[in-house]
Amino acid sequence: MATDVFAPPVTLSNEEILRYSRHLIMPEVAMGGQLKLKQAKVLLIGAGGLGSPLGLYLAAAGVGRIGLVDFDVVDYTNLQRQIIHRTKDVGRRKLDSAIERMTDINPHIRLDGYEAALTSENALDVIREYDIVVDGTDNFPTRYLVNDACVILGKPNVYGSIFRFEGQATVFAYRDGPCYRCLYPEPPPAGLVPSCAEGGVLGILPGTIGVIQATETVKLILGAGEPLVGRLLLYDALAMRFRELKLRKNRECPVCGDNPTIRELIDYNEFCGVPAIGHEAPSSPAEWEIDPVEVKKKYDSGDRFVLLDVREPHELQICRLPNSKDIPLGQLPSRMHELDTADEIVAVCKVGQRSARAVGFLRQAGFRKVKNMRGGTNLWAERVDPAMPRY
Repeated sequence: MATDVFAPPVTLSNEEILRYSRHLIMPEVAMGGQLKLKQAKVLLIGAGGLGSPLGLYLAAAGVGRIGLVDFDVVDYTNLQRQIIHRTKDVGRRKLDSAIERMTDINPHIRLDGYEAALTSENALDVIREYDIVVDGTDNFPTRYLVNDACVILGKPNVYGSIFRFEGQATVFAYRDGPCYRCLYPEPPPAGLVPSCAEGGVLGILPGTIGVIQATETVKLILGAGEPLVGRLLLYDALAMRFRELKLRKNRECPVCGDNPTIRELIDYNEFCGVPAIGHEAPSSPAEWEIDPVEVKKKYDSGDRFVLLDVREPHELQICRLPNSKDIPLGQLPSRMHELDTADEIVAVCKVGQRSARAVGFLRQAGFRKVKNMRGGTNLWAERVDPAMPRY
């Protein structure tokens, strides 16, 4: 990696030599490789599921400067997979929690925290400071933003993604290899791909994919081995099977192609059809929504209505509201005949997103007396029944 010509020569202290001794006795790493790690500057975007193993292992490996971008706080739902955070960290900034753990692991490294969302306004300034970017995000706007910024600045993008029992990893924008847009030229329609919060993720899965990303990062720094360039590694945890797909650079790619048309960062929330962070649009029009407190009043007053729960059967085992009509969202088109257009219908899910889609579908089908319970069962637990589990 490039270094300042006026900087003093980089060396390892006796304590560092002892710490990294298992690296130093490997001919593929040795003293020269460990000094490369010490001089390396890596930006880690996200201190969550993927960011946890990444942060821990890159710190332990002796990467000299690590930047972390995250603006979230630790929640109980994170602890099943985000192993860099502990129970006592709930409610604390993820940056503070992650930096504390990484410093405990290795006090010889520099850690820079960026408590902000990565945006088109700040991405180039932040990424420019680093040699390698590791993408640990879980949303499409940020993935496209990171990709385009890396291509524009000529920085490798070590990519990973996870969902339920499946994960994937590769290295984008390295030398003449493909970028994220070569694989996914267009984002999926907003709301089509469920998030981990909606669809779930095996807690161990980000450990596997994050460690693969960390391995690729270290290989890039060392200049060793064969990086995952032009190869998409797919992992199926249920089958315990890895397979590989070849990726080719798209010469007509608007960012990394022969004649790029995107030469500066764009509005990625607009590109992906989602609201900007801090400017979230309501999940459905206000007149189509009802607050959980109002639904509770309808129960108490004996109003006649149908509570349509569109969650999956396994979610109903966690919690459910009284007297619900249970039709998973995916089955709604084929089971719509079970509902009466004359009935007042209140749709519900976990957080109000799937039920909003159900309301939109039913209204297109001619149902007029249907509303979405805002915030789903989680908001019901917060505002109506604190004894109900949240998940």
